Formats: sequence, C-alpha cells, structure tokens
Amino acid sequence: MIELPVISEESTKRKKPNWLRVKLPVGKEYAKVRKLVDEHKLHTICESGNCPNMGECWGAGTATFMILGNVCTRSCSFCAVATGRPPEYDADEPRRVAEAIHLMGVKHAVITSVNRDELKDRGAEIWYQTVVETKRLSPSTTIETLIPDVKGNWDALYRMISAGQEVVSHNMETVERLYRRVRPQAKYVRSLEQIKLTKEYGKRTKTGIMLGLGEKEDEVHKAMDDLVAHGCDILTLGQYLQPTKMHIEVAAFIHPDQFDAYREEGLKRGLKYVESGPLVRSSYHAEKHVNV
Repeated sequence: MIELPVISEESTKRKKPNWLRVKLPVGKEYAKVRKLVDEHKLHTICESGNCPNMGECWGAGTATFMILGNVCTRSCSFCAVATGRPPEYDADEPRRVAEAIHLMGVKHAVITSVNRDELKDRGAEIWYQTVVETKRLSPSTTIETLIPDVKGNWDALYRMISAGQEVVSHNMETVERLYRRVRPQAKYVRSLEQIKLTKEYGKRTKTGIMLGLGEKEDEVHKAMDDLVAHGCDILTLGQYLQPTKMHIEVAAFIHPDQFDAYREEGLKRGLKYVESGPLVRSSYHAEKHVNV
C-alpha cells in the first residue's frame, strides 16, 4: 500500500528541509469533502496515511478512498496505517463509497485498501462491487484502483481488476535490496509479476516507489528497468517521511533536482509517464495518468 505520511520534527534525527513543508488543509471545498467523508463514515488514505497533499487534493474536491477498513494485516516498516487483525468488512461499503463519489461529483476517483490477507479472496469481491457501483452511479467518472499484494492469488487479482477501472496501480514501495526491511511480508519479484499479469489483462499499469530509505541510484535505475520489462506504464517517485519513532528512519532527504533527474531517466528507460518530486504520492495528479 500506499501513500506516505507527513513527517514531524520529533520523528527523525534529520531536520526536514524547506522543500518538504506543506500548508495546512483549509478552504470551502476541503470542508465540503471533509463533511461528506464524515457523513458516509468513509476511510480515506489521505487521513490514515497523513498525506501531505490532502489540502491540495481535497481543496480540488477529490480524495482517495480506502475500502475494507482501516486496519491492515501487514506490518510494513514505513506505513502509518494501523496494523492488526481487522474486524469484519462492511458489505454495504461499495454502495456508500459510490454514493460519496457521486455526491462529490469527481471526474476521477482513486480507490485503495489495506491488505486483507486473512480473507480467502483478499477482499476481491468488495473491490469489484465498489468499482461497479461507482461506475453505475457515475458512468463518466474514471477510476484508478491502487490494489494491495494478493500474495499470488491471481484469481483474486483478476476479480479486482475486471470491474471497469481505467488504471490499476500496485506499489513496489522500494528497491529490491530493501524489501525485507521495508516490506517484510511482500516479495519484490511477486509484486513485479502482479504488475505483469495486470498489464497482460489489458489494463494501464502504475506503481510507486519511495526514496530516502537508503537506496542507491543504480538500484533505482534497475527497478525502473524491471518495471518496464514487466509492463508498467506509470511510475510515481516521492520522498519517504517517517510517521513515528517506531517506523524506519529517513536515510536521506532527496533533493528536488535528483527527483527531476530520476524523472528524465525513467522516461529514457521506457516508462510512459513519471511523476517525480519530494511531495509526490501515489494518487497525486492521478487524473493525468488515465490517458498516458
């Protein structure tokens, strides 16, 4: 999963540089989205992941909805989402999410979820019904689904991606060498295979990688090559920010110039679109990724 949290000055030994400072969310449109999310008892990764772009995105009347609850079965060392045994999922959630998206009048919706490894279908049916219901109520709305690792359950994968969404994203999160530390319950090769099968199914594919975890430049380039070889169309690159002292520390703050260089390198290596910058998150400018 997914989006990255805002850092606090107390949560890292390194001082946050000026280019990582963001404005607090304010404004009429932000308040409108806030009200809808509360009224429909919805979870958003914007809040659960403390996304630095929440003010900008919600101010534009958009949000990334998180289905299947807000407790994840994984214990990734970077993520601010709660870890544990999730309660029963809400079978009525697809309707409520679809209604909220319709009321917000968004042109492009992003839907994501926690990992639900305890479910036989990994939550695939709820995924399918959420997209179907959204398309039914808002047929002109385009959809990106940011799906979790299905642990090789390809039947679950195909159910998740067969509902009519335009973009299917699955985040790699980091380079291969750091997987055991950053994503201990995931596998680099398996996530690449998931992207490959999604592309072969006929979907526009997307992934995200965090920088500042101790990766080397050549490792980022190798990840780009691996993604191209497995059919990935779109890559987002953003700065990792430590959510609490209990999470993995920031190894380095990557300068915006380096993010620009990675963008150019990714395009040169065959990716169709690269969104790269310190505050970039998986769903940032997602509306631009539908037709690339």
